[in-house]
Amino acid sequence: MLRAGDLRQKEVINIADGMRLGFVSDVEIDFENGEIQAIVVPGPSRFLGVFGRDSDYVIPWNDIVRVGDDIILVDISPYAPKSKR
Repeated sequence: MLRAGDLRQKEVINIADGMRLGFVSDVEIDFENGEIQAIVVPGPSRFLGVFGRDSDYVIPWNDIVRVGDDIILVDISPYAPKSKR
């Protein structure tokens, strides 16, 4: 059984370009249907972290290819727009 809290300890890697996106920070859940809609990964830091972060990656559950013991493989376009969270 997969629990939402277990996702936070997994690194997310995009198989489209091999980029390591980071670790899951949050999940979006549809409580009416009891389904995870998306995972959220914080965007990359700007200039040594001094100027905050870019927008978060909000990755729809349908774009997740595989959830492993340590990583989550996703297939998203490297040019996909990021959320303004």
